[in-house]
Amino acid sequence: MSRSVRTRPEGRGQALSEAYDTALLDLDGVVYAGGEAIAHAVESLATAHEDGMRLAYVTNNALRTPDAVAAHLTELGIAADACDVVTSAQAVARLVAEQVPAGARVLVIGGEGLRVALRERGLEPVESADDSPVAVVQGYGGPELPWGRFAEACYAIARGVPWYASNTDLTIPGARGIAPGNGAAVEVVRIATGAEPQVAGKPLPPMHRETILRTGAKRPLVVGDRLDTDIEGAHSGEVDSLLVLTGVTDGRQLLAAPPQHRPTYVDADLRGLLTGQPEVAGADGGGFRCGGWTARAGAERLELDGDGEALDGLRALCAAAWTAAGDGTCALDAGKALARLGL
Repeated sequence: MSRSVRTRPEGRGQALSEAYDTALLDLDGVVYAGGEAIAHAVESLATAHEDGMRLAYVTNNALRTPDAVAAHLTELGIAADACDVVTSAQAVARLVAEQVPAGARVLVIGGEGLRVALRERGLEPVESADDSPVAVVQGYGGPELPWGRFAEACYAIARGVPWYASNTDLTIPGARGIAPGNGAAVEVVRIATGAEPQVAGKPLPPMHRETILRTGAKRPLVVGDRLDTDIEGAHSGEVDSLLVLTGVTDGRQLLAAPPQHRPTYVDADLRGLLTGQPEVAGADGGGFRCGGWTARAGAERLELDGDGEALDGLRALCAAAWTAAGDGTCALDAGKALARLGL
């Protein structure tokens, strides 16, 4: 059964690490950026684990193997094993294995993470369209991926070979800023061939299925920084979500979010796992109140009055914007209100 349209972030008196059995954590923009741990991530995750919460790292980045991801997390001071990591490479490998013969050859356009995931499913990775592949699988291959790899994909697809993509994230955050992601590379092949891939990664069901199968989560909380993958994936899977503002999503995008992109909770960073969430309530005279702030939807803009924690003001603005938008998107000007909050 589909959920009703969310019109405000939820409040919760209990710490999220106690209310949910498993945190399904995105990596890029949530735990680290450009390979370096995001502020407060290491200590917050350690405390959440001590509280009894299982930590699973769920990433659309198909470049690295689970072993490599776990080793990187361990280097950052986060205790993790390969079994704690779920990648879109694993999700797309399962999807392919369900549709092709056992032991079949698969043309890989991407990195080692894809090759390892395909071998785990009993499939044989190959490098050329002339190696008689029965499928093409494309995943993020890093900034050094040669242009000729896209040509190999196009040659095979033109011969009728089915095409799969680990994910279609257009961008990926890094230490120097936002870079093109696998979705940008997928567009290159799509434009050249006119074909459409089957996609496994967030926000689509194959990734959610892979995550639940591998973690056994009963009360999962999706934690992410992207509305169009992490939060939409949680919405599609009908599970709760926490948006952290350490990655690609800013206040303006959050206020304009359509229903499938509206998180259950909003917080600055992973410290939000360790606390409850403040209530957003109706205000006297209309509008919505959170902490010391009151937000209302005016004729042309979102209005914000009061003082206090910036995040409380953002939560109140979310309620005003999402309520005004209903099942659409809020087009009201939020510039002045967000500037008051420093967002």
